Amino acid sequence: MTLPHRIAVIDIGKTNAKVVLIQDGEQVAVRSTPNTVRTDGLYPHADVERLWGFIRDSLASLGAEHGIDGISITTHGATAALLSGDALAMPVLDYEHAGSEETAAEYGAARPDFAETLSPRLPNGLNLGAQIYWQSRRFPDAFATVTDILPYPQYWAWRLTGVKASEVTSLGCHADLWAPNEGRLSSLVESQGWSRLFPPVVPAASVLGTLRPELAAELGLEAATPVTCGIHDSNASLIPHLGAHETPFTIVSSGTWTITMTVGGPTDRLDPARDSLANVDAFGRPVPTARFMGGREFDLLAPGAVEPTADEIAKVIAGDVQVLPGFVPGVGPFPSRAGAWTVAIETLSAGERTAATSLYLALVTEAAIGLCGKGRSVTIEGPLARNRLYASALARLLEVPVFASGDATGTSLGAAMLFDPKAGAAHPGAPVEPLAVDGFASYAARWRDRVH
Repeated sequence: MTLPHRIAVIDIGKTNAKVVLIQDGEQVAVRSTPNTVRTDGLYPHADVERLWGFIRDSLASLGAEHGIDGISITTHGATAALLSGDALAMPVLDYEHAGSEETAAEYGAARPDFAETLSPRLPNGLNLGAQIYWQSRRFPDAFATVTDILPYPQYWAWRLTGVKASEVTSLGCHADLWAPNEGRLSSLVESQGWSRLFPPVVPAASVLGTLRPELAAELGLEAATPVTCGIHDSNASLIPHLGAHETPFTIVSSGTWTITMTVGGPTDRLDPARDSLANVDAFGRPVPTARFMGGREFDLLAPGAVEPTADEIAKVIAGDVQVLPGFVPGVGPFPSRAGAWTVAIETLSAGERTAATSLYLALVTEAAIGLCGKGRSVTIEGPLARNRLYASALARLLEVPVFASGDATGTSLGAAMLFDPKAGAAHPGAPVEPLAVDGFASYAARWRDRVH
């Protein structure tokens, strides 16, 4: 197969969905839409038909304007489509729905030990196995009709190609469904009788099939357009860095979630009670990982965020203006703490709130990296790479080279590289200058004392 050089990446994040056109390793066009949750029907669920319309429209317009040689897919984790033949048996459950807590005790007794899956017990539906377990008990008649369970990237790949598959980065994403050290489905899948429902595992970095002929005609694309199997989004952001850094190295993938992953790092520091786990990379290898909802917290803590001035940063540090974790309960390195400010927030300017929030995210990131192991270098991907205070504070805290990727599409680029993992290796440029503000070391030490 001739490698495509104009690749449309379907990139479905928890907050927004995009279709990004990557040409020769560079973003040349993008379409985006909010990823809304429907609240009608059996339970809150993904609006897959609205997303499907957005995907088709975006592919058609990008194809007409630029041409498309290939299509790749990446999505958020903790999501699967339960099919009955060629239709959904039930809606695609929103992982933030608390329904699976109804069967939490029963599920807790059924799920494998952390030593097998390297997957911690998480709240709501963040363990995909907990979702499926709840759906099987709460809706037994509908579940009895299920013929296939497709991880979310592979659901969209199936809609494009008609081919059903499973893939390890989604099965190994705190799902309780995969045993990464053995490279197999977990004992939970076998004990619950779900093994027959998962299609064969196909590598992320492979072509699953070509566009369905009728869909290709509708979109104005060639029927021979290849489509990758697809990949979990945090793992997609790793691909440009594999082989580009001396191991161990740490990637901070930011978006709704801030995910710290140390390639080549140890798994023995992982703490299942503190939202750390092993992801599974595109080649099936365990990657020590820790995470928190950094993007969600930033939006909650710094609405109307503005670039803080040097004076505002200095005032926040000198005045001990701190944010203490956490504002999304049950996740992150401090899952049982209730979030708080050390000062009355109405006394702060917008810049001061943004500064304090940025320093907070850097401190929580440092704690997360402590769980997955600090690499010889750290590279920030996504929106936080554009937050200069966050990046410089992290560089001061970690005392290793920290790079802020200028590519805001690290996830999309990684997904495009599924066609050729050797193309488009990361070139992060010069490291970030560490934060040089008097009192920051003492500020950070006080924060650590308060949260431990």
